[in-house]
Amino acid sequence: MRVSLASPIAITCAAVLSLPLPLAAPAAATAPPAASALPPAPDDLPGSTQSLPLAPLGASSRAGGDGSARPADQGLTRRDVRPFSLLGVVWDDPRAALHGTVQVRTRATGGDVWSDWQDVEAHTDQHGADPDSAEGASGARRGATAPLWVGDSDGVEIRVRAENGVPSLPAGLRLELIDPGEAPADTARGAASPGTPTGLGAPEAAATSANAELAPYGSAWIPALTKEETERTTVGGAPVQAAQAKKPYIGPRPKIVTRKGWGADERIREKGFVYTKTIKAAFVHHSATGNNYTCSQAPSVLRGIYRYHVLSSGWRDVGYNFAIDKCGTIYEGRAGGVAKPVLGAHTLGFNTNSMGVAVLGSYGSSTPPAAVVTAVARLTAWKLGLHGINPKGTVTLVSGGGNLYAKGKKVKFHAIAGHRDGYRTDCPGTRLYGKLPTTRTSSAKYQGR
Repeated sequence: MRVSLASPIAITCAAVLSLPLPLAAPAAATAPPAASALPPAPDDLPGSTQSLPLAPLGASSRAGGDGSARPADQGLTRRDVRPFSLLGVVWDDPRAALHGTVQVRTRATGGDVWSDWQDVEAHTDQHGADPDSAEGASGARRGATAPLWVGDSDGVEIRVRAENGVPSLPAGLRLELIDPGEAPADTARGAASPGTPTGLGAPEAAATSANAELAPYGSAWIPALTKEETERTTVGGAPVQAAQAKKPYIGPRPKIVTRKGWGADERIREKGFVYTKTIKAAFVHHSATGNNYTCSQAPSVLRGIYRYHVLSSGWRDVGYNFAIDKCGTIYEGRAGGVAKPVLGAHTLGFNTNSMGVAVLGSYGSSTPPAAVVTAVARLTAWKLGLHGINPKGTVTLVSGGGNLYAKGKKVKFHAIAGHRDGYRTDCPGTRLYGKLPTTRTSSAKYQGR
């Protein structure tokens, strides 16, 4: 179970469950029944989460830096902790906004040099489930910042500073320090045992079966196909070519690393899958986890985000439908099948009939590598093509409610849109957002348009 202490080191065992916290009521009386409770985390779950309550910072606190800490500021002074690689801050009420700045500095494991202060993106629910969905109304959810990847570390310091004029920060602020754990041995070798279900538990078996039309049972990846092979592929019981009334405008299927391939432990997510009717649009995000990771570490980054979304933030599964690392490798995100219209929790208000693609990293001031732009174009050419969508076209979605469009408003989007198009946010970062026009053109070319 999760153990949260006020002492300098608060360590959870491998199985992570929160102590009871004040739960937020559904946003409206007409909200649907809450989603079923997340399953208890198993005792042998790889990795760990340390949950440390934040405390008020005094004027002389080192975390205040210049001694100017204000009464509303909270944080923790420098301290030794168990090794971790990813961190974030959560709080009790998912509807409460954190109006302020979150900064951390860390110490690499085994060293004595501390990093400079790093900013943590203090968003609230802009990447979350729609308010009137079962997941959105679940009492398991918490408010949360974006996670930040810092690499193997064993020391941390944090300060959360309220904006001028803000009297207080959200209640129950906690620093989550996440060790993503090692990937299973067969995953680490880059291959599973195609066609061999032996040893797979029920949740993992269900997740791998969701891609059964595309790859052998238990595969660590779904192989790439040519455009001609893709057109002959059976999806949903019918060949893609037969499913298209006219010429099958669909891009060649790219190679996709499955959840098994990046080491997702299927036991921690909520059982079952949730689908939307179709896929009309792809919303592009950046994960805001920073760019200080190697491509070989990308599966660990994903396992950390997965653990943070589910066990720290109270989501039913990782929020994004797909992830792409800075080398252009594409990963399956939320479980349910990469060719199916899986309902994600990526663009608050517009998760219905859309997909979310997160580029691992932060692209406000950093230019995304060419491999990233190519991967987004190839993925969207295939996935949007399955649903007859032109990547250079526009589509109309109905808002489920957010800070940019009221619930029920019909909104026209580019078929490949940025998160900021549907929600008032900086995501996916100015530099990545600026690449979307090129991405749309390339995606359409892959479809043969």
